[in-house]
Amino acid sequence: MAIRLVVTVNAAAGKGAELAQAYKARCAEAAKEPGCEQFEAFQSLANPDKIVLLERWVDQAALDVHARLNNTRPPLAPELRADRGEREDYSYNRTR
Repeated sequence: MAIRLVVTVNAAAGKGAELAQAYKARCAEAAKEPGCEQFEAFQSLANPDKIVLLERWVDQAALDVHARLNNTRPPLAPELRADRGEREDYSYNRTR
């Protein structure tokens, strides 16, 4: 079963564009991983310091591999983030 992740991260005040740029490379790396169907960052139009990551993985095993790989990557610059973010996991069932 496919898994959809919605991760919301708040940038430090006025750092939304920099954080979005930092995620650009991270998204490109993750998108190449086996089992990744989507890994994209979106910057809010209403609040430019809010970034949402949309991820879709073919199954839990692919997401687990991604999590292990992510632990080997250097963290994004902590001064760009206001918080650790919020993650929601969903089973992906296309409705249309």
